[in-house]
Amino acid sequence: MSSTALRLTPQRRAVLDVLSSSDHPTAAEVLERVQQRVPGVGAATVYRTLALLVESGQAAMLRVYEGDAARYDRTVQRHDHLVCTECRRVADAQVPLDEAQLNQLAGQTSFVMTGYEVHVHGRCAQCAAASENPQGAH
Repeated sequence: MSSTALRLTPQRRAVLDVLSSSDHPTAAEVLERVQQRVPGVGAATVYRTLALLVESGQAAMLRVYEGDAARYDRTVQRHDHLVCTECRRVADAQVPLDEAQLNQLAGQTSFVMTGYEVHVHGRCAQCAAASENPQGAH
């Protein structure tokens, strides 16, 4: 399905706005934020809209942790993520890998690469600061 095939309903616009201005939310978080903007919108509408946006290439679905809920991203171009292991926040990052090293890896493993994603795991600045000063939780 092409991105032009989707009619831009108020519900779809609200979902896109939430994805554009947020932090890789789960479907439940998107639902909560959309309901603040469009009272009365149902869960099925939001979940169906997320699926359509992913299918049409207007949003991306991320699986950062096995067993965790999927997260959604408005940025569909190749990019990587910083993942806080404490609060589970996800932030965009660019981690360009050296093409010669990628080619060497492909040659050593006979693996035909079609792309890559990098998820860098650690603690965000707020969690790191909170662990240094236990009184200052975020």
